[in-house]
Amino acid sequence: MKRFIETIKNIFKIEDLRSRIFITLGYILIYRLGAHIVLPGIDPNQLAELQSQTKEGVLSLLDMFSGGAFSKASIFALGIMPYISASIVVQLLGIAVPYFQRLQKEGESGRKKINQITRYLTIGILIIQSPSYIANLHHTLPSSAFVLQGNFFYISTVLILTAGTMFVMWLGEKITDRGLGNGISLIIMVGIIARLPFAFTAEITTQYKAAGGLLFVLVELIILFVIFMVSIALVQAVRRIPVQYAKRVVGNKQYGGVRQYIPLKVNAAGVMPIIFAQALMFVPLMIAGFGGENMGGFATAFSNYTGFWYNFTFALLIIVFTYFYTAVTINPQQMAEDMKKNGGFIPGIKPGKKTVEFLDSIMSKITLPGSIFLAFIAIMPALAQLAGVNAQFAQFFGGTSLLILVGVILDTLQQIESHLLMRHYDGLTKSGRIKGRGSYSTI
Repeated sequence: MKRFIETIKNIFKIEDLRSRIFITLGYILIYRLGAHIVLPGIDPNQLAELQSQTKEGVLSLLDMFSGGAFSKASIFALGIMPYISASIVVQLLGIAVPYFQRLQKEGESGRKKINQITRYLTIGILIIQSPSYIANLHHTLPSSAFVLQGNFFYISTVLILTAGTMFVMWLGEKITDRGLGNGISLIIMVGIIARLPFAFTAEITTQYKAAGGLLFVLVELIILFVIFMVSIALVQAVRRIPVQYAKRVVGNKQYGGVRQYIPLKVNAAGVMPIIFAQALMFVPLMIAGFGGENMGGFATAFSNYTGFWYNFTFALLIIVFTYFYTAVTINPQQMAEDMKKNGGFIPGIKPGKKTVEFLDSIMSKITLPGSIFLAFIAIMPALAQLAGVNAQFAQFFGGTSLLILVGVILDTLQQIESHLLMRHYDGLTKSGRIKGRGSYSTI
C-alpha cells in the first residue's frame, strides 16, 4: 500500500503526465455528459420501451458500444461504430487497391490522406445508419414520444446523429494527441464500464430471486476473474525467436556477437479482430432497418445473440480477421531485411528468403491457436447467457467488453509507467515492465 501511495504521488509530480491525465478525464467527462442529452423532438420520459429493447440481443451490444447512448436516444446514439466500420473498409482497400497501397507507403502524408478518406466514409455510413436508427425509434416508441414530426424532425435528427458521432471521433483523436492512451479505445472502454454497475445490479436482483441466490453470483464472479486473468495472459503471450548477431569490428571497437530475441505475439492483432467482426455482425440489422418483426429470416437469425449461426459466423470472422490484421501489422519481409542489415540471422536458417518463410510459418502457427482462443472468448457472453446469466451481465464474461478492458487498461498503464521510468521514478510494478500490446493499438 505504501508503494502504491508513493507511486500515485510520483505520477502527479510529473507536470506533463498530470496534465495528460486531467485532459483525458476532461474529454471523457464531455463524452459522458453528451451521452445523456436526448435528441431534440423526443420526450425523454417515454424511452422505457427503447431501453427495454436494448437489454438483450444484438441491440444490447450496440448500446454497450455507445456507452448507453443508444437506449437514451442521445445525440451520441450511434457511438463510434460507424468510424470503426469505415476504418475496416479503408484497411481492406489497402490490400486490394493500388492507390491505398501507395498512400500507406507515403509515411505521414499518406496517413493523413487515409485518415481524411476514413472521415468522409464515416459520414457516408452515418447518412445510411441514421435513418435506420430513426426508423427503429418510430417502430419502438409510442407516437406521443415524438414532440416534432415530419421532414424537419427527420432531417435535423440525421444531421445531429452524424455530427454527434463525428464529435465523438474528434474527442478520441484529441485524447490520443494530448491525453493518455488511444482515445477511441478509451471512449469504448468508458462506455463499457458505465454499464457495469447496472448490469451487476440486474444480475444480483435476478439471481437473488432464483434458487441459486447470491451463491451463484459468487461463482460467477470467480469465473469472471479467471477469464479476466486468462485474457491478460492472451494479450501478453509471446513466442521468442533467437537471433544471433555476427561480430563486427569498426576501428578499435567490436559490435555484435550477442544473441537477442524477437518477441512474436500470440495475439498480435489485439482486440481488433473482435471489433471488426462485431461491426460486420451489425450489418444485417442496419440493412433490415431495425425492422423488428418485419425482418426476414436471414436478418432474424443474425440478430439472435445466442443463436448458433450468429456465434458460428462471429467466431469464423474473428479467426479470419486475426490472420488479416496480423498480416497487416507484422511484415516478415521487413523483419528479415532489418536483421540482414544489422548482421543478424536466425540460427539454422539462411538469411533472406528462407528467413522470411520461417518467420511467416512461425506467425501462422502461433496465430491459429491465438485466433481460436480469441474467438472462444468472444462467444463466452452467449454461453454465459445460455447458462442462465442475466443478458446485461453476460456481456462481461469475455467477448469484446472484457478484452477491450484488459487491452486498454494495460496500454494506458504502460504509458504511465513509461513516463515514470523516463524521469527515474519507480514503475507501477516491481519489475517496472507492464506488458501491453506494444505498438498494436486497439483502433
